[in-house]
Amino acid sequence: MAGDKTNIISPAGYAALRAEYDALLGDERPKLVEVISWAAGNGDRSENGDYIYGRKRLREIDRRLSFLARRMKAARVVDPAEQPDKSRIWFGATVELADDDDARRIVTLVGDDEAEAGEGRIGWNSPLARALRGGGVGDLRTVQLPAGPKEWEVVAVSYPAV
Repeated sequence: MAGDKTNIISPAGYAALRAEYDALLGDERPKLVEVISWAAGNGDRSENGDYIYGRKRLREIDRRLSFLARRMKAARVVDPAEQPDKSRIWFGATVELADDDDARRIVTLVGDDEAEAGEGRIGWNSPLARALRGGGVGDLRTVQLPAGPKEWEVVAVSYPAV
């Protein structure tokens, strides 16, 4: 996903990004810098495991901090409870779906940074979420999957209470 693209996210999702950023910047990174300084003072750096690992981990943390900063800068916080049309599927909707065999599936449309498919939270830009957007109860939606198209019927749409 491009860094300049708007990142729709729930208030809880934004808070999680912010908490990770603050923990890395305010806690883990300063401790690591301290270890690296200590290890650097121990002589030969070419065979110093603490120094080598510390520098590698510091680069990882800095990359993650940069990523989180870009995601937060592009974030547009949307509270699902404040969606004006709760009869249609928009950001934050919890949707019950049924396929041709009447197999049921419940998914919630969340920000891409909050997605956890195993827990039923699908990213706003995922193929299923894109197919569902704007739909209502009784609508049939076709999703293009790697194995081919699959049709789902929207059985119920709900949003969190205000």
